[in-house]
Amino acid sequence: MPFSPRLSTNHHTPWNLTSSNEPAPPTNQNLSFRRVSPFSSLRTSLDCVSDGGVAKEVPVRLPFVVVRRPTEASRFFWAGNCLQVVTVDGGAAADADVDFDDRVLRVCGSVVREFFIPRGVTGNYMEYVKWKLLHRVFSSALQVLATQAMFTAMGVGFSSSLPSAAALNWVLKDGIGRLSRCIYTASLASAFDTNLKRVRFTTSVLFVASIGLELLTPTFPRCFLLLATIANISKQISLACYLATRSAVHQSFAIGDNLGEISAKAQIQTVCFDILGLMLAALVNMCIENHRRQQAGLHYLIYPFFAAMDLFGIYQGLKHVHLQTLTKDRLEIILSTWIERGYVPSPSEVSDKEGVNFLGFKGKCSWPIRIGCLNPKDQLPKWSMKTIQCITNEDYYFVCVEFFKGLKGTRKSILLSIREGAEAAHIIMGLLQACYIRRALLMNSSRWEIIVEENNASDSTMEDWSIIVENAKRSAERDVSNLIDQMVEMGWMVKNILLSTQEQIRYSFVCD
Repeated sequence: MPFSPRLSTNHHTPWNLTSSNEPAPPTNQNLSFRRVSPFSSLRTSLDCVSDGGVAKEVPVRLPFVVVRRPTEASRFFWAGNCLQVVTVDGGAAADADVDFDDRVLRVCGSVVREFFIPRGVTGNYMEYVKWKLLHRVFSSALQVLATQAMFTAMGVGFSSSLPSAAALNWVLKDGIGRLSRCIYTASLASAFDTNLKRVRFTTSVLFVASIGLELLTPTFPRCFLLLATIANISKQISLACYLATRSAVHQSFAIGDNLGEISAKAQIQTVCFDILGLMLAALVNMCIENHRRQQAGLHYLIYPFFAAMDLFGIYQGLKHVHLQTLTKDRLEIILSTWIERGYVPSPSEVSDKEGVNFLGFKGKCSWPIRIGCLNPKDQLPKWSMKTIQCITNEDYYFVCVEFFKGLKGTRKSILLSIREGAEAAHIIMGLLQACYIRRALLMNSSRWEIIVEENNASDSTMEDWSIIVENAKRSAERDVSNLIDQMVEMGWMVKNILLSTQEQIRYSFVCD
């Protein structure tokens, strides 16, 4: 017998939910209804089913689902002149075959997820939070132990302590540390964008090292001001880097424009994880309370393990940060993949190839590409100078070859110089042309290495170089439009290219 809805008699509430003495319409019930045209009335959209000569209306399932909670979704039915809400996922009907304990765990997990995790984030956000938990717990515990050691070094808690001297030392170390923070931030402004992961991890190493210096203060109380000041300088530098890169990291996880929600959830995570770190530090202090004389030595045994776990958590967390902004290195990875394999890699693929690059080593690469201006210390072959001499007012960049002869041999590279007023599309096309030139040089690498070594400027060399440049330019002009479209589809931000201070140097065209 088909389901017969109870019409609502409550005129104060527009939503007529199922009453307690009337069974809810089952979600898996086969209801017969037909398609509703957009302009037909809801009344005429109901199918009438005869039941003993009495026509009864079958509720029409409306074409949308309202998700009230992550574990519960509701479906709306039109029952003639009122709406009915039926739980279709995660509710009582779905939980009929689930144990009570499992339902409690699922509800608790849903509450915790809503509290800690924003909704509109990418799939790699959970991995990032997992490693952030490891980092914050051990970092917070280390800070507690370091602060305790510094108080001991100043004599806090002993009758021979001098409060005024301790306060003066504390103010001096904080003042010098904040001044150093300002200097560091001003000197590395562009590096926060172009080398975010490397700078973030490097400053994290400084932060952990500063805690080690603070732990040394009880052993060397006469050097308290020196050790504490150096440690505070490192901490302030790390804090400056964290504040400067935090928004970019959060933006990489945002699916929509919900940066505020992600930042708020990140603060909640930090506070809760730090509390766990305080509890860990308190537990450690309780364990070593009965060994006051060996307390400093025990701290030195605990420090390496806590520091290693802290840095390991930061490193693993940064590996799950997939930045969508374009830098020279990321753009070069994208263009090389495009030329070799014919597709645009995703931000996660580029992130895996890019890595954290802690020491700043990019590895050995034949004919590396550099963006910037001409270096007077480098030499330009005569056949490459021809490219510069042919620059016109319509060109927004030029590509040439430069080399430098040193003790370790000849260093060869390709220079891409950008003109004042060039846009992101010009930079992409210029770097794409440079990548095509590099591929052509690598296809006949031995010959061009000999040409560079001997600085051969024969007519055949100039002609071959001109052909390589023209073919690369035509290929770049042919591919750049399709390339940018695919980059946008993959989620890359192509409106701006983030370049370092040296890469931002432009040339101006002068017509003599």
